[in-house]
Amino acid sequence: MQFDADITGFLQAEALTQLIEDIRLQGYSIQDNLLDDSLVSRLQNEAESLDVSQMKLAGVGRKQDYIQEQDSRRDYICWLEDSHSAGRDFIQAMDLLKQILNRQFMLGLFDYESHYARYQAGGYYEKHLDAFKGKSNRVLSTVLYLNDNWQAEDAGEFVLFDEHDHEKEVGRYLPKKGRLAVFLSEDFPHQVIAANRQRHSIAGWFRINNSVSGTIDPTR
Repeated sequence: MQFDADITGFLQAEALTQLIEDIRLQGYSIQDNLLDDSLVSRLQNEAESLDVSQMKLAGVGRKQDYIQEQDSRRDYICWLEDSHSAGRDFIQAMDLLKQILNRQFMLGLFDYESHYARYQAGGYYEKHLDAFKGKSNRVLSTVLYLNDNWQAEDAGEFVLFDEHDHEKEVGRYLPKKGRLAVFLSEDFPHQVIAANRQRHSIAGWFRINNSVSGTIDPTR
């Protein structure tokens, strides 16, 4: 599979080819080298430099249905904005990926929303789906990890469950720097195991446009 130079400037061709094949065959992919190393390092630095005042306690739901919920999750988030230099380049990379995914699978992906996430030691997110059948415009979920030298004893694994048997684990993946998980939002439950140290990631969602009365469906 051949890709243009502007795409491979952000995305590594070999990992990109594998991701597309994985999504085609199984609906999810875990790639450790998809994004350019320098971009990942910049994203890590940006995430770690966020002041606590720039982050808010994460919740569940969207817009008027949003509530802060510490029983099911304990993380702090900061939505990626134009003021985030590395974040802008990450959004550009994800936009390129969106174009490729639309060409390959005719998904009709409209935009991509994402936020930095910070889990303090002991932080977790219980098993959940990012979207429910017919109830959301989220199609593909992504999680990019931004943590140096993560070891097994640090715990904090991302756990992906089978799309048909929600009690069966597909795999457990340490949140090591540069690792990207991509999966169908409606199909794969997942959870975040409590870690023994602080960690950072970027959670994101490729969305279709559920326009109402001619108004473009807004992000978050």
